[in-house]
Amino acid sequence: MGDLKKELLREEKMLEACLGCVRDRLKNAPEGSLYISRSGKTVQYYHGTPGKGKGKYIPVSQINLARGLAQKSYDKKIFLLAEKRLSQIKNILRNYADDEIDLIYEREGKEKQKLITPVKSTWEQTREKWVSEDYEKKGFYDNAPLIITEKGERVRSKSEKILADYFYRRGIPYKYECPLRLENFGMVHPDFTFLSKKLGKEIYWEHDGRMDDQTYAQNAVKKLHAYEKNNIYPGERLILTFETEKSVLDMQLVEGLVNRYLL
Repeated sequence: MGDLKKELLREEKMLEACLGCVRDRLKNAPEGSLYISRSGKTVQYYHGTPGKGKGKYIPVSQINLARGLAQKSYDKKIFLLAEKRLSQIKNILRNYADDEIDLIYEREGKEKQKLITPVKSTWEQTREKWVSEDYEKKGFYDNAPLIITEKGERVRSKSEKILADYFYRRGIPYKYECPLRLENFGMVHPDFTFLSKKLGKEIYWEHDGRMDDQTYAQNAVKKLHAYEKNNIYPGERLILTFETEKSVLDMQLVEGLVNRYLL
């Protein structure tokens, strides 16, 4: 479920930057071409011009001319390739959408959809199936505070309730403390698990709320290292937020993370 259109736009921007760079350099490039002659360990450079063979020998004192001619040859190849690829990308982008196969099914209408077997599950179907899957949740200690979210779930802290309610209001499906086995570490229960449309994989949100507690912080770091050893990295499939007694949950930061990774 990768965001191919976004990747194509990124590639388009990169190619346009390459074109601009080599276009400017070619304006000031020396006339002619570079020819290289090698005999054993000896290399000689020649400044060729049309109709005059390999041209005039370039002495070491004029090595910058050889560099300029070599750069010109490289830049011309980059220019031709970048122009070709840009044309191809622009043609694709004119009428391409990442979800175009899903859209064909969705535009058929509810009654016709009941009679159709789509070639692949739509994102909505995939997400609904994921949301409906049962999982075993962690229990609560008898003396644990009773904190209930707007969704009707019990959570362990006020900050987790704030996060859960925020996801719920924004219509972002999540699983609270869904078990995840990390190799060479054991079972963990990420605070929140999401299904990423962009990645086609689950991503995890860990909120570490007592980072000024030394033991708690040490355990949080151990768990983070376990995630990384299982190829689950912050900024990719792991979202992290932190709190201390004096530094509380920043909802502006939460909103930025949600917009970046979950939407």
